[in-house]
Amino acid sequence: MRRPSFLVPDNFTLALIGTVVLASLLPCRGETAIAVNWLTNIAVGLLFFLHGAKLSREAVVAGATHWRLHALVLVSTFVMFPLLGLAMKPLLAPLVTPALYMGILFLCTLPSTVQSSIAFTSIARGNVPAAVCSASASSLIGIFVTPALVSLIVTNHAGASGSGWHTVGAIVMQLLVPFIAGQLLRPVIGPWLDRNRRILRFVDQGSILLVVYTAFSEAVNEGLWHHLSLGSLAGLFLVNALLLAAALGLTTFASKRLGFNREDQITIIFCGSKKSLASGIPMAKVIFASQAVGAVVLPLMLFHQMQLMVCAALAQRWAARDMHHEHPQETSVRAR
Repeated sequence: MRRPSFLVPDNFTLALIGTVVLASLLPCRGETAIAVNWLTNIAVGLLFFLHGAKLSREAVVAGATHWRLHALVLVSTFVMFPLLGLAMKPLLAPLVTPALYMGILFLCTLPSTVQSSIAFTSIARGNVPAAVCSASASSLIGIFVTPALVSLIVTNHAGASGSGWHTVGAIVMQLLVPFIAGQLLRPVIGPWLDRNRRILRFVDQGSILLVVYTAFSEAVNEGLWHHLSLGSLAGLFLVNALLLAAALGLTTFASKRLGFNREDQITIIFCGSKKSLASGIPMAKVIFASQAVGAVVLPLMLFHQMQLMVCAALAQRWAARDMHHEHPQETSVRAR
């Protein structure tokens, strides 16, 4: 029997694993590290510039009026997740190292994903315009809220050396300013980007791989793998699974209890239970000390792959259920 497609790692996941292996075996040092760091900063700025140029204002306006949905997604992203991270501390402490727990708390402060939230909502036949607006708003608000939450909970509860509020200016300059510039230039380059989406995907994935390589190079130089045991990595996997299950369960319960229709429930579940690798890794690079970034982003990298696999399975299941309800006879014939 063939394995379900959502269980097969995609090329980007394999590239992430390969980048971590490369950084572990051949970490960059000295002048090379400085050059790669500059290249990474340029790539991240270009990434957010292109995201700003790509985002359709019409799509945002179309979904912006659904304020109850957006409020619930933002509460799930920036309130529920941090509370889960703090409440689970007695359970997490025996399973992971203090550095990994700091990474889990940082993961809990991050905004939602944009591309995958919209894609899964579309596959499952949810409210796509609302997903575009909600996920995009989460990403923008996270530029300011994530540093504040890092200062409030990560520094105080995990002994982090990073200071969120002191790095807001750096995050604004590196992420928000390019994004706004892209929005302003959308009338000029937006149509070209719509025709050449592969360029955005290349910059998106390439910038993340560069940040992962530089972060893990610095962490390996500081002895990352000497301080992490197989037991800690296994504990991290379990912790991420529990966190994702709790987020999916709570967003499902809240969206049903508050009376949202099925399309809106799908949007809330996918936008409110996921965390952004594309925003998280650049933010970690700015907020935390360079030698700590590798351990901080490790929980996020694992959570990213887990959320993609689980949400892909859910989206396919819900889409198939809709098809069955709409065409029960056709579905029955195919099953035979």
